Amino acid sequence: MSERTDEFWMREAIKAAQKAETFDEVPIGACLIDNEGKLLAVAGNRTITDNDPTAHAEILVLREAAAKIENYRLVNTTIYTTVEPCAMCAGALVNARVKRLVYGTKDERFGAVETVFRICDSELLNHRLEIVPGILAEDCRQLMQDFFRRKREFQKSKNLIDNAT
Repeated sequence: MSERTDEFWMREAIKAAQKAETFDEVPIGACLIDNEGKLLAVAGNRTITDNDPTAHAEILVLREAAAKIENYRLVNTTIYTTVEPCAMCAGALVNARVKRLVYGTKDERFGAVETVFRICDSELLNHRLEIVPGILAEDCRQLMQDFFRRKREFQKSKNLIDNAT
């Protein structure tokens, strides 16, 4: 796929991340397309909304796409996600046999694709994904940084109010 195509679909993942943020979810979004470029699923994080620790954007799109095509194997698909997947999501991508992973920004603490672990291209596993990092990385990084900065500022002001009473 071309970089232009990757940027187009990453923008869709960013929109899903922004929507998740409106529900006070960590703003991570993902979308999955088939080998013909048809959108199969798009989602943002819903862990808080759904009270489900597995409701990461990547997991949600895998579930929706598998239901849509009636197959748990998502061969010849590409997933776009705004942040490098965690260990749970990276493992699910391998198990689903996703062909290609395109992500925006690295996750320095929990990234399980290239940063902390290398699950998606491990020679120990029977399936490896093509990995394309850094697509619209600055946009994706800024979304996360702004979200967590606002969270810290809110907590700081809340603490000041609590200490004043």
